[in-house]
Amino acid sequence: MQAFYADPFVLPLPPEHRFPMPKYSRLRDRILEDGILSADDLIVPERASDADLLRAHDADYIERVRTGTLSAKEIRRIGLPWSPMLWERARRVNGATIQACRAALVDGLAVNLAGGTHHAFRDHGEGYCVFNDSVVAARAMQAEGRARRIVVLDCDVHQGNGTAAITQGDPTIFTFSIHGAKNFPYHKVPGDLDIELDDGTGDDEYLLMLEGGLERALSLSHADLAIYLAGADPYVHDRLGRLALTMEGLAARDRLVLERCRAAGLPVAITMAGGYARNVEDIASIHARTVQVATEMLS
Repeated sequence: MQAFYADPFVLPLPPEHRFPMPKYSRLRDRILEDGILSADDLIVPERASDADLLRAHDADYIERVRTGTLSAKEIRRIGLPWSPMLWERARRVNGATIQACRAALVDGLAVNLAGGTHHAFRDHGEGYCVFNDSVVAARAMQAEGRARRIVVLDCDVHQGNGTAAITQGDPTIFTFSIHGAKNFPYHKVPGDLDIELDDGTGDDEYLLMLEGGLERALSLSHADLAIYLAGADPYVHDRLGRLALTMEGLAARDRLVLERCRAAGLPVAITMAGGYARNVEDIASIHARTVQVATEMLS
């Protein structure tokens, strides 16, 4: 299985413009240490092109990110400092989801070891999200004639407000989000199917609600491709999650999503989305388990 990795330490920028991304670097290391994938399976992605980004975002916003002319308010809203690295990595992350979609359409499954930037809107970013890789990739697949209809299966603990906003009125991209009712974003943009969960929801209730949501989303979307946001933040010890899933519950979630997609004949591109546990090893373990479940589906 191909995995695309926008490694901040191998991108072509001088050291002063790089900033550490411990969650993603540790995930890459764990996948190799645990023998889930080999180094040959890990691919540094190409950049998303301007044409790719323009299918989802306004030209003026893209230019402000490119040139570092975002306002102080825009930078606070994104939550990340601007540097050439932010522009470079954002393009690579979006390129990784595009390439994961292409690979999934050939092999059945592929993964971006980052991505899931579902809080990015057409004209601004927020919540650590610069460009919306799910919409960018979905529309790239449509433009390339590889897929006509795409379903976004968003299992991050936070609602995919940017994805819902950009795709409103677009019947070819179906958005399903299962998330905490009282969590960020506090103003939620309705998607095609939203399931809101109470604080403290645990494994059994979550999986029951997810199963029903998947059945409806796959039935209603008539999709050719799924993009699955496998957030680590529903975890019980996540600082920002407010749900109570165990690591085993999250692995069961991954199996449920991938099994339902396989039964429907749907290729799946997986992105990692959020994860904010105090112990970075917990985040890496959850994400690595997602990749492991995916590789087991292909064996």
